Amino acid sequence: MNVETIESYFKGLQDRICNAIEDADGTGKFQEDLWEHHSGGGGRTRLIQAGSVIEKGGVNFSSVRGEVHPRLRQQMNLSEGDDYHFSATGVSIVMHPQNPHVPIIHMNVRYFELSNGICWFGGGIDLTPHYVVEEDARQFHDQLKATCDKHHPAFYPDFKTWADEYFYIPHREETRGIGGIFFDYLKPNQEGRGQNLSKNSLFSFIQDVGETFAPAYTQLMRKYHDKPFTETEKQWQYLRRGRYVEFNLVWDRGTKFGLETNGRTESILMSLPPQANWEYNFVPQSHSAEEKTLGWLKKGIDWV
Repeated sequence: MNVETIESYFKGLQDRICNAIEDADGTGKFQEDLWEHHSGGGGRTRLIQAGSVIEKGGVNFSSVRGEVHPRLRQQMNLSEGDDYHFSATGVSIVMHPQNPHVPIIHMNVRYFELSNGICWFGGGIDLTPHYVVEEDARQFHDQLKATCDKHHPAFYPDFKTWADEYFYIPHREETRGIGGIFFDYLKPNQEGRGQNLSKNSLFSFIQDVGETFAPAYTQLMRKYHDKPFTETEKQWQYLRRGRYVEFNLVWDRGTKFGLETNGRTESILMSLPPQANWEYNFVPQSHSAEEKTLGWLKKGIDWV
């Protein structure tokens, strides 16, 4: 299996997810922005705005190549004298809905290959409700567990814990949402988190993760898009979006790495919402839905 095969799958995945989101939204349409990377390759940024359900969302495909950036050499402990080149391809998604009862969702699936033959997969899906509904959270994690269990029984518990640790906002002492799964550096035929699986097996896992996204999210879009909401609930949504921005700009490794290595700024910052608020020293009312939601934003909750 070569990079072109994986790239072709990711292009098709982008198409299928865009079609599913447009169908569930009803009015919003994706606009495509084609771009080229300075070191080689490029991508297709697709943005949906002002839809019936999605206020702003992006489904991005990229396939870039070039010489390994010094920042990445340092991260991977590669010697300065070696001539390393890379190929990287993937799909990245963030959806910000109009209605505060529809959650934010993020997914990323990616493949990276070095010219010396070393390669790995990474990615995951996580959900960030403005209001945590326990039933929905459990169903979401059930879907992810079913996907993981098809490939290895250790995947869901390992990757769920990894997501809890990764999507954490230390300066707020809260998780970004209810988590999901997160994984990185899954290398073929390697002991540990890759569970010694072949490249074909890991690619099959990545495909199943990618195909889980649309049904998992569109059912939540359809369930809550027309649920009435108050101005208080809308303002809470803006505050929770602010937390999302804080994580993405302060803690997210992908955002920081992309900006540090001269990635395409507009595509990298596609994940940010169209509007977010910060209110000084905000404390929700006692026993309110907002306070209840904050009580769910912690590591280690057993959702399944």
